[in-house]
Parts: sequence; C-alpha cells; structure tokens
Amino acid sequence: MSSPPPTYAASIAAGIWASGADLVGYVPSVSVAPVITALTETETETDTDTGSGIGSEIGGDDRPGRVFPLSREEEAMGVLGALPLAGKFGAIVMQDNGFGNALTALTTFNAAYHLPLLIVANTRGGLGEYNSMIHSLCQHVPGLLDRLGVRVFELDRRSGPDDWQAVVAEAGTHARMTYRPVVVLAHFWATDGKGA
Repeated sequence: MSSPPPTYAASIAAGIWASGADLVGYVPSVSVAPVITALTETETETDTDTGSGIGSEIGGDDRPGRVFPLSREEEAMGVLGALPLAGKFGAIVMQDNGFGNALTALTTFNAAYHLPLLIVANTRGGLGEYNSMIHSLCQHVPGLLDRLGVRVFELDRRSGPDDWQAVVAEAGTHARMTYRPVVVLAHFWATDGKGA
C-alpha cells in the first residue's frame, strides 16, 4: 500500500530542513500552524545536534528546541538573522503581512550585513482570502521586497508539494550562496483545502 502524498505544509517543513537550517523561528499564526506542526514533528528526525550548543539551549532538556516561537517579525529577523555570525543558518516561518513590522530589521541588519536567512511567508490577500483588510499591504509585498533588493520566490497551487519542498530547499542554498536573506512566498490558500 502506498503512502499518501505529502501535504504542502509537510513539504515546506521538509524543504526547510533540507535547506540546512539549524534553527527555525516562527511568529505564531493559525494560517501557518500546519507548517509549524510539521516542523516540530520532524525536528528530532533531522537533528544533528548532540544535545549541546545553540539548539538545545533554547528548548531545554525535554526537546531539541530547534523550532521555537518569537513574538514579532522584527525580533525573528534579529534572532535568526544573527546565526551566521555564529556559523549557523536560520529560517523563519511567518505571514507576509508581517513584513510591515520586519522591513527595518530586514534591510538594516540582514541585507546590509550580508547575513543569509531563509524566510518562508504565507501569502495573504490572494484567492480565497476572507479578510478584506489584509489586501492593502499584502498585495504589495512581492514588489516591495523586490524594490528593496530582497530575492523572492513564489509558490502556489500550480506546483505540487514535491516542487514546494525543492524550491524551499534551493532558496536556502541561494541565501547561503549569495549571503543574503531570501524569501519564499507560499500561497497556502486552496492547496490542501484548508487555510494552510
């Protein structure tokens, strides 16, 4: 009997781990909750940390602590963006409307100091969006990031979960290769028939 195909959320998680991320921070949101769940369920499977060092210090003794929440997007840019200074690589999972909070940190720290960082953001404001107020910022995020010189890759339901995993992993490689933050905007709406 064959196993069911991977979900988009599981593919994002697998792509983040395949990118070589040592730590993953997230800003809690119901729309990215399936990705966060997939990351926490697989963090021990991909854990190369032996129980000492940066990963175990965050989570304590009862879990590896490679996946952890942060309160705001600009905090995520600082905490995960500083990892290259310690020889590590970080990823962030958030919503794209959070770039309203994160742009100053992203441009004056991560981009300005050539710190590689993988950012996977759920795109809001597209097909299936129920919140009419979210469109005012979110529809401009791809163009805004492009104007700021931040490389953006977009995923939507026209690609299957395997492609999502590959693009996320390659975006992490691209971030490390170019010494820059890289953003993957993932249109989770109407993929698995749920919010994410």
